[in-house]
Amino acid sequence: MRVSTYKIATSTCLLVALIATGTTLAADWPNWRGPQVRGTSTQTGLISQWSTEGTNLLWRQDFTGRSTPVALDGRICANGRVGEGIARQEMVACFDAETGEHLWEHRFNVYQTTVPWTRVGWGNVTGDRDTGYIYLQGVGGLFFCLDSKDGRVVWMRNFIEELGFMEGYGGRTQTAALDENRVVITFSNTSWGDQARPLHRTFAFDKRTGELLWTSTPGTFQMDKNTQSTPSVAVIDGQRLVIHGNGDGNIYALQARTGEKVWEFHLSKRGINTSVLVAGTTVYTSHSEENLDEGTMGRVVAIDATGSGDITQSHEKWRVPLGVGYSSPGFLTGTLYVLDNSANVHALDAETGAESWVHSIGTVGKSSPVLADGKLYVTEVNGRFHILDPGTDGAEVLDSEEISLPTGRYAEIYGSPAVAYGRIYFTTEEGIYCLGDPDVPFEATPSSTRILEEEPVAAGTAAAILRVTPAELGIRTADKASFRVETFDTRGRALGPATAEWSLQGLEGVIDNGTLQPAAAAGSQAGYVVAKLGRLEARARVRVVAPLPIAEDFEDVPVGSRPGYFLAYVGRFAVEEMDGNRVLAKGPSPRKIHRHITFLGSHDDTGYTIEADLMGSQDGRKLADVGLINSGYTMDLMGNHQRIEIRSWASALRMVERLDFEWQPDRWYRMKMRVDTGDERALIRGKVWPKGEPEPQEWQITAEDPLPIRQGSPGLYGYSPTPVYFDNIKVTSNES
Repeated sequence: MRVSTYKIATSTCLLVALIATGTTLAADWPNWRGPQVRGTSTQTGLISQWSTEGTNLLWRQDFTGRSTPVALDGRICANGRVGEGIARQEMVACFDAETGEHLWEHRFNVYQTTVPWTRVGWGNVTGDRDTGYIYLQGVGGLFFCLDSKDGRVVWMRNFIEELGFMEGYGGRTQTAALDENRVVITFSNTSWGDQARPLHRTFAFDKRTGELLWTSTPGTFQMDKNTQSTPSVAVIDGQRLVIHGNGDGNIYALQARTGEKVWEFHLSKRGINTSVLVAGTTVYTSHSEENLDEGTMGRVVAIDATGSGDITQSHEKWRVPLGVGYSSPGFLTGTLYVLDNSANVHALDAETGAESWVHSIGTVGKSSPVLADGKLYVTEVNGRFHILDPGTDGAEVLDSEEISLPTGRYAEIYGSPAVAYGRIYFTTEEGIYCLGDPDVPFEATPSSTRILEEEPVAAGTAAAILRVTPAELGIRTADKASFRVETFDTRGRALGPATAEWSLQGLEGVIDNGTLQPAAAAGSQAGYVVAKLGRLEARARVRVVAPLPIAEDFEDVPVGSRPGYFLAYVGRFAVEEMDGNRVLAKGPSPRKIHRHITFLGSHDDTGYTIEADLMGSQDGRKLADVGLINSGYTMDLMGNHQRIEIRSWASALRMVERLDFEWQPDRWYRMKMRVDTGDERALIRGKVWPKGEPEPQEWQITAEDPLPIRQGSPGLYGYSPTPVYFDNIKVTSNES
């Protein structure tokens, strides 16, 4: 739909400035903010107009997603959602950048989450020119490294079952950043031991293997568990830094190779959803929640990033009262371009914050502006795609298009445009688009490498920081695990490996020259491998899971605690004395978020049966839900509904089976749940009966899933506006 007449215009000074950067014309667009991570491109000859009816529309493919695509090695890859009903899944798809040919897609299940269907496909893909790999976090905490050539899974991590990732209804999903050999991502988690407390943490993985290199916990509290601030990497004041917003409302700068905190800037009373932009030694950031020092909402801030410690009062360069809570800025030739929540584009002087002009593009601003070829490309949630000429005194509309669904409703656009190979690519709720001049030959060449220069380490520099790698590991009791030590100077520059003294903390077993052998008799346990080098000390986290069968009656667990190897939301579960026995209790949450899970096995468990004694309670009209988890599926004894429910995805109910079942609060029941997974389906069966009575011979409820979840840890589930209780847990192999 045409909403303005075409006007082809070029901002000559802007174009000259783009070319004068000294960077070769970029071709790839390997991450959602472009090769220089500023929302800018040096490519020229880009279109100033197009039409949904065909003008400069080179190709379109069916696709539904909220992400920004990336361009890598002549391929366009994006995250989205696909399927209807029981076939609904998240996916990554790759297309030929020239023709739009669908090359491959990788579909995967969404489970153990309350994220609704319409918010699936939000996290952006990140591409690596070095390996050809792409990285993606799904809304349910599955993190993939895929080969962009064919979609092959190189490695995968289950953040929920390995690291206690905290998902949530908001659906905002993290995007990874790449630096050297690391892929860095941030999220809120609650695990075990020193990570039991829910906090927003930063994790760095080996980009080739998925090994966890370091974890950093820069904050001490958390306001929001759903945030989406992508880390930015820069060298500032001699240090290679990872800089990002946190769920506590702060901006943190961490050493990129060690995770050590360098500085913090207190910005907002709520979590940060925008990504910072770094230009020189200045960090630009924003938010739209309540400010810390006055009762106003939202702010754009420029920070002098050369400090250390708490730099909130000392290193703020300027501030502008704008509500920019989702869009990350674009930067070019001394001007910062931001899109506020009401879809107004603001041009701010990067040195002073003075506003040059403001231009409205609609009503809801979530995407981030992109600058290329003297033009500003920007989308708006309500299906609008704009091309503007960003002059010094105001923005001039070159073109504006509206994209609709077949039903007539606008197609949502949350992602930003990607500029690659002389073309513009973007995703919508309705499809993925490629815009460009059909008379310009297609050429796919790599973009220039972004080089972050550092001073070399002087000979004889003393080690100041020690790191044990892998930083965290989950193993079986029969496994051995090898650890190594690396040293760094005060600036976080690598000095090389070292030979350390090893010991164990909270673990039963033997460690010899960095090789750990857990004590089989200790069963499941969790603790630390400790390395010492002179006065330096570092630890790695180790969780050991015993082989099946597993039994837990809590009699040896101190009251007020829980088994040390339990993972995820452990702070909501605690052992209590009841009728002369010890049971595991889960009470109401003080924040009124009563749904929690915890795991007692390994994320790669499969082919087993879990059973336990369960009891719910009642407070007035409020009744609790209580249940078990097996291989990603939940069996729930629902109080208010008086039924048994088997499901995998609570908010979307992709697959669900229900059975009316009258049960009483304050009475113990025995629940048994078995999952068998074949090539084409998963068979989930369950039964519930009053404790002390004979077990029913037949399964009472059976569900089938044609898109099986093939593995997952046994666990406990509770929705507890009133307390729920667990006892006598047993996990056995289906083959026994």
